[in-house]
Amino acid sequence: MTVLVLNSGSSSIKFQLVDPVAGTAVASGLVEQIGESGSGIADHAEGMQRAYQMLDDSGADLAAVQAVGHRVVHGGQRFYQPTLITDETLAEIERLSALAPLHNPANAIGIKVARKDFPAVPHVAVFDTGFFHSLPDAAATYAIDRTVAAEHGIRRYGFHGTSHEYVSGRVAEVLGRPLSELNTIVLHLGNGASASAVRGGVAVETSMGLTPLEGLVMGTRSGDIDPGVLMHLRRAAGMEVEQIDELLNRRSGLKGLCGVNDFRELRALIEDGAEGSVAAQLAYDVYIHRLRKYVGAYLAVLGRVDAIAFTAGVGENAASVREDALAGLDRLGIAVDPQRNRADSRDARVISAATSPITVLVVPTNEELAIARAAWRFV
Repeated sequence: MTVLVLNSGSSSIKFQLVDPVAGTAVASGLVEQIGESGSGIADHAEGMQRAYQMLDDSGADLAAVQAVGHRVVHGGQRFYQPTLITDETLAEIERLSALAPLHNPANAIGIKVARKDFPAVPHVAVFDTGFFHSLPDAAATYAIDRTVAAEHGIRRYGFHGTSHEYVSGRVAEVLGRPLSELNTIVLHLGNGASASAVRGGVAVETSMGLTPLEGLVMGTRSGDIDPGVLMHLRRAAGMEVEQIDELLNRRSGLKGLCGVNDFRELRALIEDGAEGSVAAQLAYDVYIHRLRKYVGAYLAVLGRVDAIAFTAGVGENAASVREDALAGLDRLGIAVDPQRNRADSRDARVISAATSPITVLVVPTNEELAIARAAWRFV
C-alpha cells in the first residue's frame, strides 16, 4: 500500500509514490512547463495524466494508492495540523491565496484534479506553515498597529516547516540523542531558503514571515529589505504594487545581483574570472553574509546550541557555502572539518571537527516522506 504525494506548482507537478511504513520512494517524477507555449501540456489535468503515465511506465501500481498527501504552502492561523481535505477545507485554502499568491492557487488546482482522479481515498493537506504555529508571540508578532494586524492576519507564519521538522528530528536520530534535549539551527537552503531555531523539537524562531519573501537571500527573492525601499520605489520610480512584487520575488536575490539563480552557474561565473565574475562574487558574498547573520542571531535566541544542520539543494550539495558560512566561528564553538565537509556522500553525516562543541551536520531533507506519513495516519 502506498501514498501518492503531490506538490503542485504554478507550472509544474512534483510527485512521489511512497511506502510510508518502509520509508521508501517507490517512484517519483516531475512534470514541467504546464500551460507554457510549446509544452503540449495545456493544464494541470493534463499534467496529472502525464504524471500517472510516468508512474505506470515505471511499473508502479496506482491501484495500491491508499491516500494522497498534498503539500500546501499557507495554512494561515486555522490550519497547522495535517488536515483531511473537504470542500470547506479546499475553499479555505483558496481564500488563503491572498497570503501566498504564488503558491496556494496552484496547490488548490492540484488538489481539485487529484480528488477527481482518486475519489475513494482520503486526501490530506500538509501545510508548510504548520511547524511554526508554535512560535512564541514575541517571535510571531510584527510591531505594527495591532488592530490592523489582527484584521488582516498579519504575523510571522514561517515556511518550509515540513522540512525543518523532518531535519530537526533526523538530527536527533543521527546523534543518538532525545529530540527533547536538543537545540538545533536548521538551514534549509534551496532556491527558496529559510532558517529556523528549534528548541526540544519545537520551533521558536524562523526567518520567513507573513510570506516566503522575508529572511535569507534566495535564488530570485530578496529576503530582508528595508520596508522604506517599497515606498521609495513607489514614489521615486512610480512602480505599482504588482511591479514591486515582481521585482522582489522574481528579479532579486542571486538572480537580481548577477543574473543567475542556480548555484552551479554562480560558482562557474566566479571561477571563470571573465565578465560577470565580480557581480557573481558580490552575490555570493551577500548570500553568505546574510546566512552568517542569521546563524549568529539564532545562537543568541537559543542560548545554547547543540547542532547546526544544512539541508535542501544548496545546503546538501554546496560544500563551499557550508564552509564559508561558518568560517571563523571557532570561538563560538563552531568548527567545520574541511575533509568531512567535502566528502562525497548523500547520507546524513557530521561535518564538524571532532573538537567542535557544536555539531555541524548535512541532513538530506525528505518532505515527501513526512507528507506521506502524515497522510497515512488518516487511512
